Amino acid sequence: MQHHGIINVANSILNSIDLDQTVANLMVTARSDGYTQGYPKCTQHVTNALRVDWDTSRYTTRGVDSSAAHAVAKEEYYNLRLLVMDLVTTELQSEDFVNQLKEIFPNEADASDEEDLE
Repeated sequence: MQHHGIINVANSILNSIDLDQTVANLMVTARSDGYTQGYPKCTQHVTNALRVDWDTSRYTTRGVDSSAAHAVAKEEYYNLRLLVMDLVTTELQSEDFVNQLKEIFPNEADASDEEDLE
């Protein structure tokens, strides 16, 4: 556990489905918000450059509050609580936290730790 504990915790965090879903949602809302805000700016540049009136009344994100959705996604990301971190925090307060953590993260790496001691 001494040599592989941090790796186990990091892998548990990186392989978390909750983290994957939260990051995916954040990326989708960021892309949507960028498109929503970028389209009117782009059409303004086209209008100015070509000196034509560009009809923006039918673009798909007109009137959509994508900034609010993105703000919610960011808030969810910042406040994400992972079960593994709650378990680690709880077990570190235990008298026998090493054995408690070994129960959470059983791994063949523990066997190699014992071989190193021999």
